[in-house]
Amino acid sequence: MTSTAPAATTPEDLLRGVGLRVTAARIAALRAVGDQQHATADDVLSSVRDELGTVSVQAVYDVLHALTDAHLLRRIEPAGHPARYERRTGDNHHHVVCRVCGTIGDVDCTVGHAPCLTPNDDHGFVIETAEVTYWGLCPGCSA
Repeated sequence: MTSTAPAATTPEDLLRGVGLRVTAARIAALRAVGDQQHATADDVLSSVRDELGTVSVQAVYDVLHALTDAHLLRRIEPAGHPARYERRTGDNHHHVVCRVCGTIGDVDCTVGHAPCLTPNDDHGFVIETAEVTYWGLCPGCSA
Protein backbone atom coordinates (compact mmCIF):
# COMPACT_ATOMS: atom_id res chain seq x y z
CA MET A 1 0.00 0.00 0.00
CA THR A 2 1.44 3.33 -1.02
CA SER A 3 0.24 6.65 0.28
CA THR A 4 -1.12 8.94 -2.41
CA ALA A 5 -0.42 11.99 -0.29
CA PRO A 6 2.45 14.22 -1.33
CA ALA A 7 5.15 15.24 1.09
CA ALA A 8 3.44 17.91 3.16
CA THR A 9 4.12 19.56 6.46
CA THR A 10 0.69 20.69 7.61
CA PRO A 11 -2.66 18.92 7.90
CA GLU A 12 -4.07 21.51 5.50
CA ASP A 13 -1.43 20.64 2.87
CA LEU A 14 -2.06 16.92 3.36
CA LEU A 15 -5.79 17.35 2.82
CA ARG A 16 -5.37 19.57 -0.23
CA GLY A 17 -2.75 17.19 -1.62
CA VAL A 18 -5.29 14.37 -1.84
CA GLY A 19 -8.15 16.58 -3.00
CA LEU A 20 -10.07 16.71 0.28
CA ARG A 21 -11.76 19.84 1.55
CA VAL A 22 -9.98 21.36 4.52
CA THR A 23 -12.28 21.26 7.55
CA ALA A 24 -11.68 21.80 11.24
CA ALA A 25 -12.80 18.24 12.03
CA ARG A 26 -10.39 16.70 9.50
CA ILE A 27 -7.50 18.79 10.77
CA ALA A 28 -8.30 17.90 14.39
CA ALA A 29 -8.57 14.17 13.53
CA LEU A 30 -5.20 14.19 11.73
CA ARG A 31 -3.64 15.89 14.75
CA ALA A 32 -5.28 13.42 17.14
CA VAL A 33 -3.96 10.37 15.31
CA GLY A 34 -0.57 12.03 14.90
CA ASP A 35 -0.41 12.64 18.64
CA GLN A 36 -1.66 9.17 19.58
CA GLN A 37 -0.54 6.52 17.11
CA HIS A 38 -2.93 3.54 16.95
CA ALA A 39 -5.83 5.62 18.28
CA THR A 40 -9.34 4.20 18.49
CA ALA A 41 -12.29 6.13 17.08
CA ASP A 42 -13.23 6.98 20.69
CA ASP A 43 -9.72 8.38 21.26
CA VAL A 44 -10.06 10.53 18.15
CA LEU A 45 -13.57 11.65 19.15
CA SER A 46 -12.33 12.73 22.58
CA SER A 47 -9.38 14.66 21.11
CA VAL A 48 -11.51 16.31 18.43
CA ARG A 49 -14.10 17.34 21.03
CA ASP A 50 -11.32 18.73 23.27
CA GLU A 51 -10.08 20.82 20.35
CA LEU A 52 -13.36 21.86 18.71
CA GLY A 53 -16.05 21.48 21.33
CA THR A 54 -19.23 19.87 20.07
CA VAL A 55 -18.87 17.32 17.27
CA SER A 56 -21.04 14.30 16.63
CA VAL A 57 -19.85 10.71 16.79
CA GLN A 58 -21.05 10.21 13.20
CA ALA A 59 -19.03 13.22 12.01
CA VAL A 60 -15.85 11.75 13.46
CA TYR A 61 -16.55 8.34 11.88
CA ASP A 62 -17.19 10.09 8.55
CA VAL A 63 -13.88 11.96 8.87
CA LEU A 64 -11.95 8.78 9.75
CA HIS A 65 -13.51 7.01 6.77
CA ALA A 66 -12.62 9.86 4.38
CA LEU A 67 -9.05 10.11 5.69
CA THR A 68 -8.60 6.34 5.42
CA ASP A 69 -10.01 6.25 1.88
CA ALA A 70 -7.57 9.04 0.95
CA HIS A 71 -4.66 7.03 2.46
CA LEU A 72 -3.90 9.74 5.00
CA LEU A 73 -4.73 7.23 7.75
CA ARG A 74 -4.46 3.47 7.93
CA ARG A 75 -7.08 1.43 9.78
CA ILE A 76 -5.94 -1.73 11.53
CA GLU A 77 -8.21 -4.23 13.26
CA PRO A 78 -6.46 -6.55 15.69
CA ALA A 79 -8.70 -9.51 16.52
CA GLY A 80 -10.79 -8.88 19.62
CA HIS A 81 -9.86 -5.17 19.74
CA PRO A 82 -11.50 -2.05 18.36
CA ALA A 83 -10.24 -0.67 15.07
CA ARG A 84 -7.23 1.60 15.40
CA TYR A 85 -5.97 4.40 13.18
CA GLU A 86 -2.42 5.43 12.41
CA ARG A 87 -0.68 8.04 10.27
CA ARG A 88 2.02 5.65 9.03
CA THR A 89 0.60 4.74 5.63
CA GLY A 90 3.44 4.71 3.11
CA ASP A 91 4.87 1.28 3.82
CA ASN A 92 3.93 -2.33 4.52
CA HIS A 93 4.68 -2.57 8.22
CA HIS A 94 3.10 -4.95 10.69
CA HIS A 95 2.05 -4.77 14.35
CA VAL A 96 2.70 -6.35 17.72
CA VAL A 97 -0.20 -6.44 20.19
CA CYS A 98 -0.13 -7.12 23.93
CA ARG A 99 -2.69 -9.78 24.85
CA VAL A 100 -3.25 -8.23 28.28
CA CYS A 101 -3.41 -4.44 27.91
CA GLY A 102 -3.83 -4.09 24.12
CA THR A 103 -0.76 -1.92 23.58
CA ILE A 104 0.20 -1.88 19.89
CA GLY A 105 3.62 -1.31 18.35
CA ASP A 106 4.86 -1.08 14.78
CA VAL A 107 7.07 -3.83 13.34
CA ASP A 108 8.92 -3.05 10.12
CA CYS A 109 8.61 -5.48 7.24
CA THR A 110 11.67 -7.71 7.46
CA VAL A 111 11.75 -9.42 4.08
CA GLY A 112 11.75 -7.71 0.70
CA HIS A 113 9.33 -5.14 -0.61
CA ALA A 114 5.58 -4.79 -0.16
CA PRO A 115 4.01 -7.20 0.14
CA CYS A 116 6.76 -8.76 2.19
CA LEU A 117 4.96 -12.09 2.32
CA THR A 118 4.29 -13.97 -0.90
CA PRO A 119 1.58 -16.66 -0.77
CA ASN A 120 2.17 -20.07 -2.33
CA ASP A 121 -1.14 -19.70 -4.19
CA ASP A 122 -2.63 -16.24 -4.72
CA HIS A 123 -5.89 -17.71 -6.16
CA GLY A 124 -5.70 -15.15 -8.96
CA PHE A 125 -5.72 -12.16 -6.62
CA VAL A 126 -3.48 -9.17 -7.22
CA ILE A 127 -1.84 -8.96 -3.80
CA GLU A 128 -1.42 -5.39 -2.58
CA THR A 129 -0.37 -5.85 1.02
CA ALA A 130 0.23 -8.53 3.61
CA GLU A 131 -0.63 -8.13 7.28
CA VAL A 132 1.05 -9.89 10.14
CA THR A 133 0.05 -9.40 13.74
CA TYR A 134 2.44 -10.58 16.42
CA TRP A 135 0.75 -11.32 19.76
CA GLY A 136 2.47 -11.43 23.13
CA LEU A 137 3.00 -9.51 26.34
CA CYS A 138 4.36 -5.97 26.44
CA PRO A 139 7.23 -5.24 28.86
CA GLY A 140 4.83 -3.77 31.44
CA CYS A 141 2.51 -6.78 31.44
CA SER A 142 5.27 -9.38 31.38
CA ALA A 143 7.00 -7.92 34.45
